[in-house]
Amino acid sequence: MPKMKSNRGAAKSFKVTGTGKIKRKNAYKRHILTKKNSKRIRQLRHSSLVSDADSKRVARMLIA
Repeated sequence: MPKMKSNRGAAKSFKVTGTGKIKRKNAYKRHILTKKNSKRIRQLRHSSLVSDADSKRVARMLIA
């Protein structure tokens, strides 16, 4: 059987932490930033974790 291929789009969007959790970036920071206040934009800089409900699906995409 050939090797499994990871989903390249997912591999660029998610990172796995040392404990095995999956990190993601926050949404709503791409465009139309003028109407969002600076506190909101500043808080969107930090990464967050993928929820437990989605982590199994994302992990399956990242398996290489």
